[in-house]
Amino acid sequence: MEPGAVSEVAYPSRRKPPPYSLAAWRSVAAFVGRQLNTQLGRHAKLLAFLTAFLGSTLLVVSEEPPASKWTAPAAEARKKNPVAVSESSLAAGQKIYLKRCLACHGKTGNGDGPDAADLGIHPAKLSDPAIAAETDGALFWKITVGKKPMPNYGSRLSPTDRWSVINYLRTLAKK
Repeated sequence: MEPGAVSEVAYPSRRKPPPYSLAAWRSVAAFVGRQLNTQLGRHAKLLAFLTAFLGSTLLVVSEEPPASKWTAPAAEARKKNPVAVSESSLAAGQKIYLKRCLACHGKTGNGDGPDAADLGIHPAKLSDPAIAAETDGALFWKITVGKKPMPNYGSRLSPTDRWSVINYLRTLAKK
């Protein structure tokens, strides 16, 4: 992105309005204009025009922006988990999960932890098949870098601990 350019994702209200809302606005403005020319004075025309314009603008701005998918870089997604799935790895991953992840993601990974309601967004459902389809490398990257409100664990957990958590997450998807 060029310096000074505005990201449409960062400022969704600055997106171009969809063509159908412009067409609807033009139709309303034309109809109101014809009606007002024959029945009302100049000030009423201006007031009606501004009301129609404001209403259509609010309609366009109030549309929710499309959800952006959190995708790991391809090189990171290709990384393989060097920690073999074992009882000790799963136990270590579960211990870390219960301490660091349960509050938001919930005991079974359904995004229903006790702190989830206070986040303003729904935490990922780690038991969801879509998460299970992600590569270990992609999950490792997400755990490492974080994304608000999820903290980054790159400096909080060792790489072995992060890989062990991923091994444990795989058991959630099977339940």
